[in-house]
Amino acid sequence: MPPVLSGRDFLSNLDLSAAEYRSLMDTAHAMKRGEFKALKPLEGQTLAMIFEKPSLRTRTTFDVAMFQLGGHSVNLSNAEIGLGVREPVRDIAMNLERWVEGIMARVFLHSTLEELARFSHKPVINGLSDFLHPVQLLADFQTIEERFNETRGLKVSYIGDGNNMANSFVEMAVLTGVDLTIATPRGYEPNASVILHAMSRGATVHLTNDPKAAAEGANVLYTDTWVSMGQEQDAAQRRKVQDFAGFQVNPKLLELTSSDAIFLHCLPAHYGEEVVEEATLHVKSKVFDQAENRLHAQKALLYHVMGR
Repeated sequence: MPPVLSGRDFLSNLDLSAAEYRSLMDTAHAMKRGEFKALKPLEGQTLAMIFEKPSLRTRTTFDVAMFQLGGHSVNLSNAEIGLGVREPVRDIAMNLERWVEGIMARVFLHSTLEELARFSHKPVINGLSDFLHPVQLLADFQTIEERFNETRGLKVSYIGDGNNMANSFVEMAVLTGVDLTIATPRGYEPNASVILHAMSRGATVHLTNDPKAAAEGANVLYTDTWVSMGQEQDAAQRRKVQDFAGFQVNPKLLELTSSDAIFLHCLPAHYGEEVVEEATLHVKSKVFDQAENRLHAQKALLYHVMGR
């Protein structure tokens, strides 16, 4: 399968057409089956990895992915490069493009990614921003496709804070045709412009403040932290019982889902807050399969973006 995104930025899931998304996901499944094991399509290529935020899954999976594809990665912490402080983002982009074939950045502000992409002629991949987390959604839907043959019309329910993950789920509803419900406390809804844009493109998105109604009959139940990195100043307010009362995913909430449902969490889990340990270890949980699929989905993304 030839690369379909060669040299292009990946800042949002909607940077993909439906056909490109399908090619990428088919490649991810093939990667997991080991069909690319003997190939080194990125031999001699280097990925610069910029981290403003701590990382376990993103750093490890991109690093391992480049190695398995025959390439190399360079880890750049913010303490070393000082995005926008030690040097302007523009200058960093214009330096890196001279040395590497791709840039992956995990940053606080989405505008930082946009600036990197604007000034780099080499492709930029969004490893996470305050607005979107598109690489996570690739792994999530690979996991969903492993359980369900067809995503169109599948009932997917996201419960918790309307953060970058919720925004990305809304965008993915355009590409996958899922029937998406997002349950948040009042005042914690996802970005309104993201929802309006997705619905204008045919996405089915429901908003509710009732987590039990969202969980009822869901095929996929998903949650994420109530306090994202960069929101620590709001932590006390967000953790107040009255703000997120009833929004914790636990075995009782999982009992409301369909018999064949799966539970997903992008991790790290904050046990006792948005989830309990019994949920991540529940028979319906695919949380650690989901974490494994970060590797396969990102290998597919790197192949299609950096492949020649």
